[in-house]
Amino acid sequence: MPTLTTEQLGTFRSTGFLLLENAIAPGMLRKLRNDFEQWKEESRQQEQAYGTSFDGRPRFDLEPGHSADKPALRRIASPVEISEPYLAAMRDNRALDALEDILGPNIKFENSKINSKQPGAATTVKYHQDFAFEAHSNDDMVTVLFFIDDVTPDNGPLKVVPGSHTGPIYEHWHNGLFTGAVSDEIAEEMKAKAVPCYGKAGSACLMHTRVVHGSEPNLSDGPRTLFICSYTAEDSYPLHANHIPSKYMYEVVRGEATGRVRCSAYDMAIPEMPTGASFFEQQAAVA
Repeated sequence: MPTLTTEQLGTFRSTGFLLLENAIAPGMLRKLRNDFEQWKEESRQQEQAYGTSFDGRPRFDLEPGHSADKPALRRIASPVEISEPYLAAMRDNRALDALEDILGPNIKFENSKINSKQPGAATTVKYHQDFAFEAHSNDDMVTVLFFIDDVTPDNGPLKVVPGSHTGPIYEHWHNGLFTGAVSDEIAEEMKAKAVPCYGKAGSACLMHTRVVHGSEPNLSDGPRTLFICSYTAEDSYPLHANHIPSKYMYEVVRGEATGRVRCSAYDMAIPEMPTGASFFEQQAAVA
């Protein structure tokens, strides 16, 4: 039986995104929160990015201004490698049920991360398209953003540009630098069209890989933490190194491996692989 109604599927097809309530069960949500709180407490003892990820880069990224008194853990790369609850949630959730309606029965896991904005966090996410970081043979790819906290108008919600997935793949290189963002001119145009995606903890936003999106600082006194998983159709194959690799990348999480590859026509610049703890460093580049 389909998970999405005809109307919901139509909304995703036309806008490129969809809010799905109750994507994670309450018991699992508590486990995810508990693990993140432990990592946040551990970060109090650190002064710079730390830990080691699959490709040797730091796993835990700290926002400028982080301190023991005011921890600002903003990014964890591949939490599925260090947490059984996060691995279990990645492999089985209601969003995956919905993705079978969108991508078909055979689905692969691409990568995962946690993005967190602690109270008063100044971090912004410049407008960009995920596909610009992860070129594949086709663009049947969906980023699922699981809300670990309630997402409100004040805590830096995701803002998406409806219908932008049917438009161009914008340049994310500017003056010879990969900034991980669209140009300032395009960003202003996108901001005027962007809509926020709010929801209760446990909900998820399903977002097509080519949707232009960004977010603003957390102006509230509560956190805004997202567990973000990228999934692809099983017959979509990477054209370069995974920018957030893990030992679980390309695991078939629904259906079966077909041994086939499907290609679609598009043109884009190959992204620059990050060398630091997260893409926030790339987005801080001044072209």
